[in-house]
Amino acid sequence: MEFKHIPVMLNECIDGLNVKSDGIYFDGTLGGGGHSEAILKKLDNSGLLVATDRDEEAILHTTNKLSKYQNFKAVKSNFKNFDAVLDDLNVLNIDGAILDLGVSSYQLDNRERGFSYMGDTRLDMRMDKQSNFSAYELINEYSEEKLFYILKVFGEEKFAQNIAKNIVNERKNNKIETTKQLVDICDKSIPYKFKRDGHPAKKTFQAVRIAVNEELDGLDTVIRQIISRLNKGGRLAILTFHSLEDRIVKTVFKDLSTACICDKRFPCVCNRKQIIEEVNKKPITASEEECLLNSRSKCAKLRIAEKL
Repeated sequence: MEFKHIPVMLNECIDGLNVKSDGIYFDGTLGGGGHSEAILKKLDNSGLLVATDRDEEAILHTTNKLSKYQNFKAVKSNFKNFDAVLDDLNVLNIDGAILDLGVSSYQLDNRERGFSYMGDTRLDMRMDKQSNFSAYELINEYSEEKLFYILKVFGEEKFAQNIAKNIVNERKNNKIETTKQLVDICDKSIPYKFKRDGHPAKKTFQAVRIAVNEELDGLDTVIRQIISRLNKGGRLAILTFHSLEDRIVKTVFKDLSTACICDKRFPCVCNRKQIIEEVNKKPITASEEECLLNSRSKCAKLRIAEKL
């Protein structure tokens, strides 16, 4: 299967980064290389782009695709290892970074990866295929209470209790091995009148994927790490596709853009300094035209911050 991915809000992201021709940039989620290539086109030979992805297929495909650029370095790693990746390359500070926290179109469309609730394949959902923990282990080994929490919090699934209970009951007889089996459990767990809001397994698959790949773990920390290594005027652009992700980004940006929090009636004792300024006070969303061309852009939110 050909590796394809349509980058969301490409122009808005690149414009927001305000790329300098001789700057050093970091793309934490390389994917199909759409954002990376757009950055590279703006760099001259003195510039550098470092990109990471934990999907080996993305690294192989996109490294080949961008092989004509001499100032491009791709590393197979989770972007949450940001500090270590830059240290290994002897890069001290950067002029900008982008994180696209969505799942690539290739991962969703490649049924063998087990991300999609369409079709029937083995439960997997690993972004890093070398990981020894997949959706299969989660669905078959987690307690009902833990499953309920994942579905309720990560999937915001109204019928999380029904689905968790039915998963546990079903696996008492047979292991739940395929995406179709999980879809069928979701389908029978949700009352008919509530199925008009979309595919009955959509929220469950989203929740399981987030849990398997620990997508929210350490996100707060790595955002702060990236900002700490931005040069003055450097920018960080983050694309989110889930309310929990966006809440984390929003909270960190608000915290780092806040100066003194002392009672204004008294002298400052907190010595708190404003570190960033939010470029866009409200998240940028995809245009109506883009949403029609790429349905996966509908729930995307883009937040951009600049280092002071």
